[in-house]
Amino acid sequence: MNPGLNMTYLILGGHVEVQKYRYLYFFILFTAYILIICCNTSIIYLTVIHKSLHEPMYIFIAALLLNSLFFSTNIYPKLLLDFVSEKQIISYPVCLFQVFMFYSLSCSEFLLLSAMAYDRYVSICKPLQYPTIMRKITVVFLLVLAWLLPACQVAVPIILNINNKLCNFTLKGIFCNNSLIQLYCVMSRALSVYGAFVLLNTGLFPMLFIIFTYTKIILTVYRSSGEVKKKAAQTCLPHLLVLINYSCLITYDMIIARMESDFSKTARFVMTVQIITYNPLFNPIIYGLKMKEISKHLQRLLCQSKLN
Repeated sequence: MNPGLNMTYLILGGHVEVQKYRYLYFFILFTAYILIICCNTSIIYLTVIHKSLHEPMYIFIAALLLNSLFFSTNIYPKLLLDFVSEKQIISYPVCLFQVFMFYSLSCSEFLLLSAMAYDRYVSICKPLQYPTIMRKITVVFLLVLAWLLPACQVAVPIILNINNKLCNFTLKGIFCNNSLIQLYCVMSRALSVYGAFVLLNTGLFPMLFIIFTYTKIILTVYRSSGEVKKKAAQTCLPHLLVLINYSCLITYDMIIARMESDFSKTARFVMTVQIITYNPLFNPIIYGLKMKEISKHLQRLLCQSKLN
């Protein structure tokens, strides 16, 4: 507690020997953040300027990469500042905002992946109806829903916890996530139930929907010609790789936040860094290499850069 500013501060106690390795940590994660910005913005830029990429599938990919940029920007600047600071602290209101952004954007990622799965399902299983179903208004509606629904649902417990009394001021992490609930003196059972509802609504149900759509796609492709199989492999494989990667990382986050004594501080630190690094870097690389149309434009952009 800072009496002069009447502000509550939390200690980010998840750092491992930060005084000894602060510049090494800073260099590694600063490099990762620059790579995340460059890789994601490159594909977003290509999607904006090339009309051949103004299709629902590529628009959803650009939205997913934009979501990764927001996700990284919510964490990296504060984390980099902590590495070069004497004290690794965060004000309680800023911590709540970081929690809100972290889980709102995490849930948005699942809903964006669901929208992409639906787009592939219509494209492969109902190709003649694709132009009618995946109209511009449908794409806009799915994008707004993917960002607005999680934001509204995650905001509820954040707002209700603003005045919740804290009995502990040391967070076992390097940024604010759902381990924050372990600091409260009393945790509302109603909020716990609501949290489970949000998890089902924006995590489990979208995952089941994705599994259903890809099962339908596999069944359709199995009975189709070689050309359809090739198209399905080119467009669906990157989505599945991203989904598997992201699901593993979110599972990591849930385990880390809930298991108090079963994880060493070093293991917790390493796994947390993986959560904030792998997915934002993994997505643009996968889509840049595996999506034929994006890869083609990306190669041209790189060739132009070398010539200049």
